[in-house]
Amino acid sequence: MSEADPYLLGYRQTEQARLERQADELAADSERLFDEIGVGQGWRVVEMGCGPRGALALLSKRVGATGTVVGIERSAEQVGRARRYAADNGLENVEVVEADGRATGLRDGTFDLATARLVLTNVPRPEEILAEMVRLVRPGGIVALHEPDATAQRTEPPIVEQSALLDLLNGHAAMSGIDRSIGLRTPRMLREQGLTDVHVHPIVHAYPPGHSRRMLLPEFVENARERILADGLIPAADLDALVASLRMQLEKPTTLVVSSLFIQAWARKSAS
Repeated sequence: MSEADPYLLGYRQTEQARLERQADELAADSERLFDEIGVGQGWRVVEMGCGPRGALALLSKRVGATGTVVGIERSAEQVGRARRYAADNGLENVEVVEADGRATGLRDGTFDLATARLVLTNVPRPEEILAEMVRLVRPGGIVALHEPDATAQRTEPPIVEQSALLDLLNGHAAMSGIDRSIGLRTPRMLREQGLTDVHVHPIVHAYPPGHSRRMLLPEFVENARERILADGLIPAADLDALVASLRMQLEKPTTLVVSSLFIQAWARKSAS
């Protein structure tokens, strides 16, 4: 990725902490995906956009001492965090590489699996990252994605401020060439890369009071706040008032909070 490419949610310390928390929040969904794929001992796996933790620990345990896991991350700060995490947790089969997700510099056909989780939804030109993932897997290898339609979040009763903030975040993303509904496109994207045997698994969660993901939308908006304001989409006071009001309503125990629609899609590279 070029230096001009925006990561939608930015690199504030609060975002780094959220990504570390997210590794635990998404672990069960990722375990199910890796079960479906059959990731096991001796596999060679590359995780694109691993951030400070990603699925590195889950993959490390699965591939064992005879396997290898390579995490690819653009942010130098996140690379440092991920390397410390691997060292602190004895993940001796994990290497974290600071590299462009569209041109990693790794050899063709080196891996049994290339995977990315909530990466394509946050960057422009996601097809280039997917093409790199396809290049990296061997013939017969697998490419697996876990991406959202992040425009589909719902509450009951409906919250006007949620709709307004979703529109702002989606508008800012679109201005940066980022598709927050990309999860719906992932099966087609895999086919367009020439992959076959495409599988799809949809996921939706309800976040009860106190759940760590119940406040995701206001967290996302606050992470992107300065850039939303720079786009001239809304005055600062109005944005802050919307976020405060949404938080107050999400804190009500009677509010049902439903997640985005997540799509796990995976497919195989031709063996010929």
